Amino acid sequence: MAEPGRGGDGGGMDGAGAGASAAADAEALYASAFVWDAHAGFESRPTTDLRNLSIWKDAGVDFLSVNVGYDVRPWTDTIRVLAAFRRWLEASGEYALAGTIAEVRAARAAGRMAVAFDLEGMNALDGSLDLLRLVHTLGVRQILFAYNRNSVAGGGCHDEDPGLTGFGRAAVREMNALGILIDCSHCGYRTTLEAMERSRAPVVFSHSNPRALRDHERNIRDEQARACAATGGVVGVNGIGLFLGEDDIRTPTLADHVEYLLDLVGPDHVGIGLDYFFEADVDASFQETLAENEDYWPREQYPGGAVRCAPPSRLRELTAELLRRGRSEAEVRAVLGGNFLRVAGEVWG
Repeated sequence: MAEPGRGGDGGGMDGAGAGASAAADAEALYASAFVWDAHAGFESRPTTDLRNLSIWKDAGVDFLSVNVGYDVRPWTDTIRVLAAFRRWLEASGEYALAGTIAEVRAARAAGRMAVAFDLEGMNALDGSLDLLRLVHTLGVRQILFAYNRNSVAGGGCHDEDPGLTGFGRAAVREMNALGILIDCSHCGYRTTLEAMERSRAPVVFSHSNPRALRDHERNIRDEQARACAATGGVVGVNGIGLFLGEDDIRTPTLADHVEYLLDLVGPDHVGIGLDYFFEADVDASFQETLAENEDYWPREQYPGGAVRCAPPSRLRELTAELLRRGRSEAEVRAVLGGNFLRVAGEVWG
């Protein structure tokens, strides 16, 4: 980052010059950083147009975790989506399906965006550890226990949370053994604490914001964030306006959530999981899903209206904003992707 007052003639730099220098520093940092987005929120169907992955690639994202199933869908849909997405990615020249950190790094070196899959809830496993092993073989590297409502594995954040079920406890052991990231986003408070206590590997909240800044049931309490950090894990800041504030997706608000977590759990445990979705999904596919499964989005928590999310292109602005606030280059690199890269390397093996 440019030193204050540095100029070609040894004197002070004017406001415009300082601003241009700061912008250039931020852009250089972003270009050299490893950028990891821990979760995409678009509707996963076999017919999903994956050409829209260019939204992330054009924004300079190096790795993206793509959802291939969640609790509102039958488990058979997950298998169909995995088959379709794998076929498309294998045929593409711009993207690489990656299951190891070596493959993630190789994709970046080749100018391709690395992709792995995640599941939002374990209903997609139909209560079967055999299916858990199968989806790992097919590229799933991150799974959460429940999506908003209670599942076969544990409690959701908008439900009466019973904690981990017997299947959920068995899944923790199996995920540790296989090398799958345990994800506590969307899950109930008790379920998350039990999962973090039982796991032998780092646990993540791939896309969850601090409830201290926005009192929404989808956000997490300070105790949950601290427990995540104690496992060696990472909390990924979510870009959805409803979870940032009153439909607020401004870059300073996103930075507020990042900074709150940096101060709470330290620079080794904060990352990005924007949960960005294709706008066409919200207009069509998601509205259909919502109409069929209204209980997953309680009206008192989701009052209706447009849903907005900070796009991946906003990450460049976030970089500049965090630097402007005095965060070090090392901290910003860690948030942009270094932390998730480290944790995935520890868990995936």
